[in-house]
Amino acid sequence: MLADVLTLIVVLGIMFYTSWKLTLICMLVLPFLVLASYIFKEKVKVSFQKVRTQVARMNAFLQERITGMRIVQIFHAEAQEAGKFRKINREYTQANLDSVLYYAVFYPVVDIISAASLGLMVWWGARGVISEEVTLGALVAFPIYLNMLFNPIRLLADKFNTLQMGLVAAERVFNLLDQSEQIENSGTVKPDRLRGEVEFDRVSLRIMARITFCGTLAFPWLQAKRSPWYGATGSGKSTTIGLLNRFYDYQEGSIRVDGVDIRSYDLYAYRRRIALVLQDVFLFSGTVFENITLRDPAISRETVVAAARMIGAHAFIERLPGGYDYQVMERGATLSMGQRQLISFVRALVFDPDILILDEATSSIDPETESVIQFAIETLIAKRTSIIIAHRLSTIRHAGKILVMHLGEVIEYGTEEELLKIEGGHYKQLHEMQFFQLAEEGEETKSF
Repeated sequence: MLADVLTLIVVLGIMFYTSWKLTLICMLVLPFLVLASYIFKEKVKVSFQKVRTQVARMNAFLQERITGMRIVQIFHAEAQEAGKFRKINREYTQANLDSVLYYAVFYPVVDIISAASLGLMVWWGARGVISEEVTLGALVAFPIYLNMLFNPIRLLADKFNTLQMGLVAAERVFNLLDQSEQIENSGTVKPDRLRGEVEFDRVSLRIMARITFCGTLAFPWLQAKRSPWYGATGSGKSTTIGLLNRFYDYQEGSIRVDGVDIRSYDLYAYRRRIALVLQDVFLFSGTVFENITLRDPAISRETVVAAARMIGAHAFIERLPGGYDYQVMERGATLSMGQRQLISFVRALVFDPDILILDEATSSIDPETESVIQFAIETLIAKRTSIIIAHRLSTIRHAGKILVMHLGEVIEYGTEEELLKIEGGHYKQLHEMQFFQLAEEGEETKSF
């Protein structure tokens, strides 16, 4: 682009030096060229934005459908989804054709303006030669100069719009980088260890500006070494855990750990002392060892092996081809749910957290695997504060005082015996419902 600009300047200089009158005549069409270039620039920018949007739509559609291919096949939706893809593909093709159309129009317009400039130059120049205001040599040289003038303009437009395509793509990246929806790390307290005393005091969270998740959360001090949380789907258990981990901030009230507001802690130092085991375990592409350590150089292989032995996962890891160097596919596709869960437990243990949170960690596994994982849980929660969120009463019924949540509120708190004595209590109703269903399933199994 710099070379093209320098070419324009030099050619214009030579033209003015040769005949300033002929040059001014040739420049009469310049406003039309500027107008055409501006319209072309604006139209192409819009078309490039549409192209990038359609590419993003297509990539998102393909990624989602390929990941959920089994669901598509199970429900015989291949033809329906293929039809949706063809529609998205046509819209993407049309966006590209629009950008090609603007190029197809712009270059002939530049040629027409160039021809008009040449015609004006010949018309006025011929008269100038007759009246001896212009030399014959200048008249012969100017068509060459005009070609040298308009060719860099064409190249500049092409290169500028190639650059503009990059700017449109970069704009999407910059918009993402400029978003301020992140947790502000303004805390300065960097704890070496946490005692694990957790308190929620009149906490209120608004999601998406208008939706209020909960009016008030008034939790007791969680000084016990284990604190089971129970509640139906949508009662706010996982959202509360997200608040405790500072995945998002609350608007009112206070959450304190060891008597200190969690916003006063340095975010990274605070999260370093907390481990979270989720129901849906995410594993990265890489080895089992890398998924356990998350490539933290401070964690040695000996530490990982010792933790795996303690959890009860060492035997199954050793049976894998390559053992701890077994290559895990994307999202752990080659491992069972129970195996992925055990790896997540080992991961939690090697980081030696002071507060351990198990969020529905056994809800998606079979009873046989659950017995192994229950041993892993008992190992994990020893000597540290543990918050155990569960749907299954069997997971928490012997785990001390149970905290029962409903619609974002703590409605009951106590041991299982205390909760079952509450007439019309929420826990008692869920307890009777769940164990009645288990009894029915047992009868059906016997009859089968």
